[in-house]
Amino acid sequence: MKERLNKFFDNKAITAWVFVLPAILGIFMFIIIPIFCSLGLSFTKWDLLNPIEFVGVDNYKLIFSEPLFLKILLNTVVFALSVSVLGVIIPLILASILNSKIRGSEFFKSAYFLPFITPMVVIGIVWAWIFDPNIGFLSQILHLHINWLYDSKFALPALIIVNVWKLIGYNMIIFLSGFSNISQSLFESAKIDGANSVQVFKNITVPLLSPTIFFVVIITAISSFQVFDLIYLMTEGGPFDSTNVLVYAIYKNAFEYFNVGKASAIAYVLFAIILVLTLIQWHLRKKLVYNEE
Repeated sequence: MKERLNKFFDNKAITAWVFVLPAILGIFMFIIIPIFCSLGLSFTKWDLLNPIEFVGVDNYKLIFSEPLFLKILLNTVVFALSVSVLGVIIPLILASILNSKIRGSEFFKSAYFLPFITPMVVIGIVWAWIFDPNIGFLSQILHLHINWLYDSKFALPALIIVNVWKLIGYNMIIFLSGFSNISQSLFESAKIDGANSVQVFKNITVPLLSPTIFFVVIITAISSFQVFDLIYLMTEGGPFDSTNVLVYAIYKNAFEYFNVGKASAIAYVLFAIILVLTLIQWHLRKKLVYNEE
């Protein structure tokens, strides 16, 4: 018996499957199966209590005919686009500065990364106080009475600021890791040839760092389209749905309105948007990424 067990575990393929199988089962149980179940539910009407009723594509027709859904979709696109632009440009500039070995660079790396590991609940409470129109830190500094989170004109920009602030440290660290793969002799040669900081950044940093930039753009765009906790904690989609986004609409329809079919349909609309954008970005990588074959 002992010899048989030894022969069994001596087989590397079997041993590998023994260790990988729990992860595969977890993926099927908690990811693959729920994906197909939610897809099926998007063609049904179900309130979690009564029997499931098949309605075909009525849920999709309903959401695209609602003015509110189009407003939510626009909010999501504006939020994701703004965060994707600012959440890449600002960390890239900061990483370029810190890569030049300025004094206190290690302190700044830790300081910028700290917001990313801070729980979103804490961030929501602190920034809600900062944006408070009466006693908030921002109002005291600017000497302006602006209802940041209670005015439909300022609520979404305020959330964009908070989300970008939280992402800066993480994206900056990724850019710094990309800088470590670039030979410093290139920067030194450029300076010897008389290139200024802008020319070095444009002609050396950006092209050689383009694979990292491409990666950061994709993950930032995907995470921005999936924002939920920030909306839930700070505005709950208000005022007047000016900060309502797709994931928060999914939550509201599923767990407050108990319209699981409609929530599933919105989820697959979001999935389709992210998939199309990712495929477009991936198709353009040959033009955007330096030395990409």
